[in-house]
Amino acid sequence: MRLLLIEDYRPLRQSLTKGLHEAGFAVDATGDGEEGLWYALGNEYDAIILDLMLPGMNGEEILRKIRSEGRNTCVLILTAKDTVQDRVVGLNQGADDYMVKPFAFEELLARIRALLRRTYQEKDATLEIGDLRIDPAAQRVWRGPEEIQLTSREYAILEYMAMRAGQMVSRMDIWEHIYEFNSSASSNVVDVYIGYLRKKIERPNKPSLIHTARGRGYLLGVKP
Repeated sequence: MRLLLIEDYRPLRQSLTKGLHEAGFAVDATGDGEEGLWYALGNEYDAIILDLMLPGMNGEEILRKIRSEGRNTCVLILTAKDTVQDRVVGLNQGADDYMVKPFAFEELLARIRALLRRTYQEKDATLEIGDLRIDPAAQRVWRGPEEIQLTSREYAILEYMAMRAGQMVSRMDIWEHIYEFNSSASSNVVDVYIGYLRKKIERPNKPSLIHTARGRGYLLGVKP
C-alpha cells in the first residue's frame, strides 16, 4: 500500500518514513505544503498522513483542495493542535481521522490499517480468499495450514490484490500502489513478481487463485 506523508519536522518525517517502510508501506514524504499538494493531486495514494502547520501551505488548505478536486483518499491528520475545536474543524473539513502529537507509532499503524479496511470495504483484520489467509498486521500469509514466506515486495503486491479480491486490477494499478514516486522500476516488473507469487501460492491439487486476463491485468480470487 502506498502512503503520502506531509510533515515538516524532519526528524519525525524521517522516523515515520523508516517505520512505515518497515511495516510494509511504500511512502512518499515531503515537508512542504505546496509540494505535498502536488504529490496528493498527481498520484494515487491509499492514505495521506497530514500535518496541519506546514510551510508553503497549511494542512487545512491542502485538505480543502484535495476534497474540492473530488479526491476521496483517506486523510489522517497528525498534529500538535489538540483542542476539541481543532479536531471538529479538521474532521468537518474532510479528514477521516485525527491524531494528536505525541503519539504511539503502533496506534498510528493501527489507525492507518483501519482506514485502509474502510477504503477497501474490508470488515475483518485478516483477509481470506478461499483457503488463502493474510494477516496485514503481522505480514504473514498461509495457504491452508501451510505458512508461505514472501519477500516484502511480493507481500505488498499480494496484500493490494487481496484488498481488491474478485476485481480485475491492471499492472499499472498495482505498480502505482506499491512503488514510491521516485522508484526507477518499470510497471513490467509487476509481471515478474506475479510469477513469483504464483510459484509460492498455487498448489497442484487446489483451485488457482491468481488469474490473468490478457491485456487487462490480474485477479485474485476463487473462480466458480
